[in-house]
Amino acid sequence: MKMIGLDKIREAAEEISDMVHRTPVLTSSMLNAQTGNEVFLKGEHLQKTGSFKIRGASNKILKVVRGGVRHVVAASSGNHGQAVAYIAGKSGVQATIVVPEDASPVKISAIEAYGGRVVRYGLTSAERIPEAIRIAEETGGLFVPPYDDPDIIAGQGTAGMEIVSQIPGCEAVFVPVGGGGLAAGIVCAIKQLNPEIIVIGVEPELADDTKQSLEAGIRVPIGPTRTIADGLRTSIPGELTFPILQQHLDQLITVSDEEIAEACRLLFQAAKQVVEPSGAVAVAGLLTGKSGITGKKTVAVLSGGNVSAQGFSEILNA
Repeated sequence: MKMIGLDKIREAAEEISDMVHRTPVLTSSMLNAQTGNEVFLKGEHLQKTGSFKIRGASNKILKVVRGGVRHVVAASSGNHGQAVAYIAGKSGVQATIVVPEDASPVKISAIEAYGGRVVRYGLTSAERIPEAIRIAEETGGLFVPPYDDPDIIAGQGTAGMEIVSQIPGCEAVFVPVGGGGLAAGIVCAIKQLNPEIIVIGVEPELADDTKQSLEAGIRVPIGPTRTIADGLRTSIPGELTFPILQQHLDQLITVSDEEIAEACRLLFQAAKQVVEPSGAVAVAGLLTGKSGITGKKTVAVLSGGNVSAQGFSEILNA
């Protein structure tokens, strides 16, 4: 697939401007010292519904509701589902969210609080996406993909536009990789605004479907995964997102669950930020030094903050 055009990302930014936050950029001298870079943290964990997912969901749902859609269905480990339920509620339409059987209780509670109906099904994205599509077809609803949709990718790309405008002279961006919607959107925005900026994807070692797929040159299914980064437990890269990452991502590195947990702890101690494991993956990649990036003006995207007090306490004390 070709890049999502900058015109589409700019249209998305206008579409969702009343629905999302322009999230802040945070700094930490401790992170600067530990990584040898001038580090900026893009605070998508402070976004509405607690993650970047609201960007893509808004761009998709606001358009289809104007076209007459009255019921939306999503498949999600939690964050996309929360975003879809929230936007559906604000738009006056119904939302059904298919989540894995082991979905985070805090994310399920949030979906229900936003008015979404939760259906538990399977453990992998390869299981729950077909189930969500089936429900949409049965009910006359519209399936809202978690990442494999041009409007979703364009919406996520608005975060990339903000990074370039908020951090003049930015040289490198670390972004988490699951299904690839955020990484694809950000790489599309950044490479068209400034192709000199290096974009590094960071993926959990225990859910490395994109890494395996890049090595094989084709999309590789990996089955169920158990990483603590539950928002990144995809079993195969997106059909639309993978070619974008394959062609335009400068580098992909993987991090262990231990490295992800350490990033969560450091973000809490050094920046006083509560970030879920999936949201801390980019910082984990930066801290490991595996990318070879040093001495640069560097951004790490904190993609989500939806974690329970008990779950976060367990990470801090592990």
